[in-house]
Amino acid sequence: MANEKLEDLLAYRGSSPKPDDFDAYWARALDELNRQPLTYELVPASFQTPLAACYHLYFTGVGGARVHGKCVKPLRNNGQGPGLALFHGYHGGSGDWFDKVAYAAHGITVLALDCRGQGGLSEDMLTAKGTTLKGHIIRGIDEENPDKLYYRNVFLDLVQTVRILKAMDGVDPDKIGVHGCSQGGALTMACAALEPSVKLAVPVYPFLTDYKKAWEMGATTSAYEEIAYYFRFMDPLHNRQEEVFRKLGYIDIQHLADRIRAKVVFVTGLADPICPPLTQFASYNKIRAEKELVAYPEHGHEYLPYLSDRVLQEMLKL
Repeated sequence: MANEKLEDLLAYRGSSPKPDDFDAYWARALDELNRQPLTYELVPASFQTPLAACYHLYFTGVGGARVHGKCVKPLRNNGQGPGLALFHGYHGGSGDWFDKVAYAAHGITVLALDCRGQGGLSEDMLTAKGTTLKGHIIRGIDEENPDKLYYRNVFLDLVQTVRILKAMDGVDPDKIGVHGCSQGGALTMACAALEPSVKLAVPVYPFLTDYKKAWEMGATTSAYEEIAYYFRFMDPLHNRQEEVFRKLGYIDIQHLADRIRAKVVFVTGLADPICPPLTQFASYNKIRAEKELVAYPEHGHEYLPYLSDRVLQEMLKL
């Protein structure tokens, strides 16, 4: 994939439509979450280290799903330290304990969420019409009620994760960061938008943004493949194309980006063949909070040198 010029990326404002009732949709969703008890269970993990206490954390999310995350607390903590919520890539899970212990060794409490029905232990209780074969973007798209979209509940889990983290002993609720790559990058932005108490967001090449543009650009063989799959098998004449992209607008992070109040360190690879940079900049360009762009011209959807170092440094500044 040839790199687009940075000046063109920085001028792009997105093309996927925003539903007219977008704000009311998320106000209603957050109202449902606000009625959810902020209770959780900590179960000691078999993995432990001299520097941190490691737990499996469970809470009940909207719709009654049992949601899981990995919680790592510093053992050497003088007073209240920062808290970091971590969000994983598409289809994956919360990962190993090792990277979380590295944060805890610096006095940072970590809570890494497993997205519902993906590669971790969280349940997906959603019952919705339509195909269940290809992926989560299109899950619920055939329902008349957009409250049935899969990512609505996941986005609410993000907020609940941060609220739990803020309430933990040893965590300063005014020093909360969020971070993730790909799907995790999108969830980082959605979390910071829907939970304004977040102080730092480090999204990395975010997914779930500007769906129509991703489809138009031919991003049909990887992250966004399920959109092309949906049209090919469920709507081959594209009779519902306008409706589909309008509904996807409810879970498009570019439409949430202007709500973010946290400092944003936005990281991207300008040669990304998986999540086209143009779609990512649809979200970046709508952030109105303090923001910094960290661009890797020759890198794509892959390991980015020095990224983990930068995240730790930013967290220690909180």
